[in-house]
Amino acid sequence: MPLDFLVSALVTLLVVVDPIGLVPSYLAVTQDLPKRAKRRVATRAAVIAAIILAGSALIGDWLLRTLSIGLPAFRIAGGLLLFSIASEMVFGVRIERQSRQAEEAIEEHVRNIAAFPLAIPLMAGPGAITATVLLAGRSEGEPVRLIILLAVIAFVVALCGTVFVLSVRIGRLLGVTGNIVLSRLLGVLLAALAVQYVIDGVRAALA
Repeated sequence: MPLDFLVSALVTLLVVVDPIGLVPSYLAVTQDLPKRAKRRVATRAAVIAAIILAGSALIGDWLLRTLSIGLPAFRIAGGLLLFSIASEMVFGVRIERQSRQAEEAIEEHVRNIAAFPLAIPLMAGPGAITATVLLAGRSEGEPVRLIILLAVIAFVVALCGTVFVLSVRIGRLLGVTGNIVLSRLLGVLLAALAVQYVIDGVRAALA
């Protein structure tokens, strides 16, 4: 039934994407941006993730089979890229963006971090893409179920964007010192997450 499929898709994507769990990562990678830029990052990341997951639902399985790309390879690549970001956070070598910088420079940085690492691989990572492809397969070609899946994807990424915007208040409460400490700590956590991506990919490939 469509209702059963709706509940299944909603619970699956909420658990896999985990909007609340992404808040620390969002705060860490946007700590040097002004308030308006942070909101643009949240909006862009949500839109990019929605496009990727919707594309996965529509053509994901066909595309991976056509290009002979396995999800283990995607996990490993995503983990390595995420680790590079985490290492910069830990050692404090990320380029700081002050509010007085030119709008063009800020806009470029907004686009970069919205696409990676927020949209990919955190919001639309291997787990979310895998879940979306599997849910699309369960739709069995029924237009109603596919529309439900796309609606669920839109809801989940919109929820992520909303949570990101609200999390800016937390950053103000922490202050400068708190943000620096949080950035280093979350960098370590992101590095661990990146390594886990690689381990999962290697295990899947060997299996």
